Amino acid sequence: MGTVTIRFGGYQPPDSVHSRAAAVFGAALRDRLDAPLDDAVRFEFEGDITATGHKAADLLAMVESGALDMCYFASSYLAERVPALELLDLPFTITDRAQAYRLLDGELGALLTARIGAATGYRVLGYWDNGFRHFSNDTRPIHTPADCQGLRIRTLSSALHQRSFAMLGFEPVALDVRELRDAVANGRVEAQENPLTTLHVFGLHEHHRHVTLSGHFFGAALLLCNAAAYARWPEVVRHTVDAAAAEATAAQRGFAAAADDTVLAALRQAGNTVTALTPAETRGFADAVAPLIAEQREKHGAALFALLS
Repeated sequence: MGTVTIRFGGYQPPDSVHSRAAAVFGAALRDRLDAPLDDAVRFEFEGDITATGHKAADLLAMVESGALDMCYFASSYLAERVPALELLDLPFTITDRAQAYRLLDGELGALLTARIGAATGYRVLGYWDNGFRHFSNDTRPIHTPADCQGLRIRTLSSALHQRSFAMLGFEPVALDVRELRDAVANGRVEAQENPLTTLHVFGLHEHHRHVTLSGHFFGAALLLCNAAAYARWPEVVRHTVDAAAAEATAAQRGFAAAADDTVLAALRQAGNTVTALTPAETRGFADAVAPLIAEQREKHGAALFALLS
């Protein structure tokens, strides 16, 4: 067969949990191909497309069009095209990693994979851990929705995210990752929400001294492949890609879980105020978005909602 080049794009620094997992994928791809096939597959990783002037969200179009073969990206960005993905964006619904992985690796994940494949030009190769998302801000500690009132918060380009934060009292501002650091540094937004590892890797904690461990969303990052390219690859390459993706997914989840403890220690050492919500405070936030949960249950139906159990 001719040389197969697999071009993988990302948007994070080399030490991020996603970039490290992409490196695991590339190494596994090489190690699993026996000679002479090891010279017939070339892996290229562009770790941060924003460094070349792209928005991070451009990855989605680049992979679907075939300009790239693979990327990782937050599932929320495809929810408009695949409405069932909204189940992963329900605030205060997924409460621990064991629950998240059980859902993503079980019937719900299988259904989402099928629906993404039917509605888009992607093939899902795995569900990566995009971390529990927490609030940070430059104004005050956040314990209750009343503390969120009037704070401009950077959000993903997700209608469900924006509605959730508005119900908590924030003023949502959707910005691409490329704009995040500057918006936090120059005060365009007073608050943001992200996994702890993103907060630290992007240096946001240097400007936002108050961090609240709200865990309001569990973020799933889709490991996406151009479906047409995947179908063209020889069977041995497809099988090797699948195996390498499984290995990278396991490694990525391990990196993400370990990063939380490491970043928490670094935040405290840096003098950030870290607020852990009490169970009663968490219930206060959950109660504030309860009407949204009820609306989504009616929209998607009891049968689909039951897959979250």
